Amino acid sequence: MNTSTISKQLSLASAIATIIGASWSGAALAQTAGSAVDQNEVVELIVTGSRTPERLDEVTASVTVVDSEALRQDLQLTAELQNILSFRVPGLAPTTNSTSNFGQTLRGRTTLVMIDGVPQSTPLRNGALDVRTIDPAALQRVEVVKGATSIYGNGAAGGIINYITREAGGEAFNVELTQQMSVNQVESDDSTSFRSSATVDGTLGRFSYVFNATVDDNGLQRDAEGDIIGQAIYGLSGVRTQSLFGKLGFQIDAEKSLSLTANYYDAEQVERLIDVTSSINDGTKTYAVKPAPGQAIPGEPQGVDGNTNLMLQYRDAELFANTSLTVDAYTQEIENVFFYSATFADPAAGFSGGNSVILSEKEGLRLNLESVFDLNGVETTFIYGADILNDVTSQPLADGRSWVPEMDMSNEALYLQSKFVIGDWVLKAGVRDESVDIDVPDYTTLRMCGANNVCRGGNPVEGGKLSYSDTTYNAGLRYNVSPAFSPFVSYSQGFDVSDLGLLLRAASVPDLDQVQTEASVIDHYELGVSGRVGAFNYEFAIYESESELGTATVENPPGSGLYVPVRAPQEIEGWEVALGLMVNEHLDLGTTYTYVEGQDPDTGVYLDARKISPPKFTAWADYDLGNGLSASAQWMKVMNRDRFVPVDMATGRYTGAEAPVEGYDVFNLSARYGRDSWRASLGIENLFNEAYFPARAQAFTYSGYNTMGVGRTIKAGLTVEF
Repeated sequence: MNTSTISKQLSLASAIATIIGASWSGAALAQTAGSAVDQNEVVELIVTGSRTPERLDEVTASVTVVDSEALRQDLQLTAELQNILSFRVPGLAPTTNSTSNFGQTLRGRTTLVMIDGVPQSTPLRNGALDVRTIDPAALQRVEVVKGATSIYGNGAAGGIINYITREAGGEAFNVELTQQMSVNQVESDDSTSFRSSATVDGTLGRFSYVFNATVDDNGLQRDAEGDIIGQAIYGLSGVRTQSLFGKLGFQIDAEKSLSLTANYYDAEQVERLIDVTSSINDGTKTYAVKPAPGQAIPGEPQGVDGNTNLMLQYRDAELFANTSLTVDAYTQEIENVFFYSATFADPAAGFSGGNSVILSEKEGLRLNLESVFDLNGVETTFIYGADILNDVTSQPLADGRSWVPEMDMSNEALYLQSKFVIGDWVLKAGVRDESVDIDVPDYTTLRMCGANNVCRGGNPVEGGKLSYSDTTYNAGLRYNVSPAFSPFVSYSQGFDVSDLGLLLRAASVPDLDQVQTEASVIDHYELGVSGRVGAFNYEFAIYESESELGTATVENPPGSGLYVPVRAPQEIEGWEVALGLMVNEHLDLGTTYTYVEGQDPDTGVYLDARKISPPKFTAWADYDLGNGLSASAQWMKVMNRDRFVPVDMATGRYTGAEAPVEGYDVFNLSARYGRDSWRASLGIENLFNEAYFPARAQAFTYSGYNTMGVGRTIKAGLTVEF
């Protein structure tokens, strides 16, 4: 870190200390935050928005919490988190029915995915496999905070998805065993999938523990016409998922605790198939077939070849004078193997193609303090601390060739978040000072040979150090005038140097300093309101997101598989609404609507489908029939988006991610029956066997992406607890 950066951060640290010291000297110390709450009141808390538990009615941003009940209910239909979140979270793009969340943006921008605050995303080379990095059986809930934020650092241009892992129960020994089986109803041949999950947890005096092991073997995934869904590009057919999760806790005394959390996740395609590829421009679908006897399939199996997380947390609820301390030390290692592509051919070197692999190793330390005061009748909270992260990411090919060189990032930050509760008003403001240094070695861009043996790349680039620093701010105001009407307004900034690797691998200049690697600062504005009137609840938000430098890319030349950066400004706006109605003690109804659109404000050109998704409507009904029997129905409607003209008017062919999307509907149905220690379930995904192409499959013109959605699939399960 250079001298000016150190001086700047020391000044911020000094300012933090001065503010907090003045507050202590002039305030009567309050009781702890928890004791100020009526013990008979049910208070919903989240941790993601401010890094410590806080009431939802004190959050000045749009938040969606997918709780344990919703997760368990949706597991009766699918174990794919990208599908579950797509339905449950307004603002998140429609599901892609694949192992990848490429194109599944949040409010038109990328998200930072975390497990208990540990980043799973690889923002230096975004491979879009981060949503699928833990099994839902290991989760307590999912918290989604929408809108650009820098509170956790780089990568959260569109918001944060934080997986909160399971906690131990109060009993000494609890066991949950689940066995599920699913089969495609249209064509059952080799489509049977099996899922087994076991969880053991408990509390023994000061010790607590949670262990989960899950194995999920996908059979052949078939579409509504009975064909095997194309597998070569992020397919789910034949994917074997293995997940191990463990958490150990020790309560040192009434205030101090220690916990160790470990998670291992592996999801690879063990069934090798061959795709019959086409493009959406051809008017046909991509589907898969089994190889002929003895037929070789080139490349390595794609998927997550091991994602390992380890986090040690120390917490002191009363470090001094009404101040708590949380220290997290964590590591994460991930190896993501991508699909085999002939784009990587280099006949002169003996290569006909290859698989790329994203390798990422992270080590981090988070120091977080929270001080709570009664400042002359104003409930005042300061959250402050430091983040240190080292992230080493590269993207070689599986055969040893280098595509994206090793990027060694050192990231240090100081932050301060404040909250003032003045009667019914909640005022929040924060600042984060970020310093990022990235070392890049000398490298040579990958030589790739396309049709007619026309080769590109092989360009030597002199490396060096890239340094970024910025101070980002946020502010928000909420007025809890009544339970029926609680409006809020907020402004937040995000600091984004994501996908640097995408820029480096396309470099055509001899020096790193000439690559367009400038960081993006995103300004996000939001106005919303939420409330509850009797059995009716609602939330509405409207927002705008601006950045002077986008991070889009364009394929140049078309069909080459080579992408160059487009650092044009971006302006994204949209709105979301969520409604719920408890009709009676048996029937619960809900619905959401999402609209997002974006364009280059200088040219008026719309952003393509890698950023912007079509409008999305969801609805559900949960019905309790009594005597342990209940049923749920879900409906997702994806609507039209047609913003671009064909590149060839005569043939109607589109390019890139600019093809039109035609709306489609998907219905799901599930039922449960259970007693004290067991419950059985039955789920039907795509109830009416709708033959549809997901939004990404329609908008992306690249060969192999135009796969249909899964056909009618029936899943049965049994869970036993003791």
